[in-house]
Amino acid sequence: MMTTIVKSHDNENIVWHRHNVDKSSRAEQKKQKPCVLWFTGLSGAGKSTVAGALENRLVELGYHTYLLDGDNVRHGLCRDLGFSSEDRRENIRRIGEVAKLMADAGLIVLSAFISPHRAERQLVKDLLPEGEFIEVFVDASLDVCEKRDPKGLYKKARAGEIKQFTGIDSEYQAPVNPEVHLHAGDKTVSELVELSLHSLRKRAIIRD
Repeated sequence: MMTTIVKSHDNENIVWHRHNVDKSSRAEQKKQKPCVLWFTGLSGAGKSTVAGALENRLVELGYHTYLLDGDNVRHGLCRDLGFSSEDRRENIRRIGEVAKLMADAGLIVLSAFISPHRAERQLVKDLLPEGEFIEVFVDASLDVCEKRDPKGLYKKARAGEIKQFTGIDSEYQAPVNPEVHLHAGDKTVSELVELSLHSLRKRAIIRD
């Protein structure tokens, strides 16, 4: 069977190839509903910790997942980017495109990024079909995050060693109406994972 080709780029020499094996067939093979769980919050709020623990539980339950972590992607995919507003925007754009491809592969994608601006998070949401982007707000106050400061970044930011640090001299725009709101300042990781699983069950992402 011939591949259907549709134009999807300003350059007429670049076209999108539609293949016979699509998202629905990949998802059916895995017996799951693909989605992107987008964890956002201040540095030190617990995004990576909760996302990692949630992925462990999902894998235990038999689901196919992939976790994209903010620090990890800067070792490869985004290693050429700094922390200017433009570079941060490009960082999120690239991650969004990768997350979209992974969801197209039928996976439950977990991404843990500060992603401080609503516009960039909306950009990723707009890449995905309705209901496939699930914003998870890991909500911990600046005071709590500074006290944790697992990487010592807040201390460096306060000393002026790190510029444009989110929450100190760069704005964090909290989600207005996230699909999942995790109050990370007063709950354990296990409690936050259970709340996340409950939300995924309500949305029929998982069934167990």
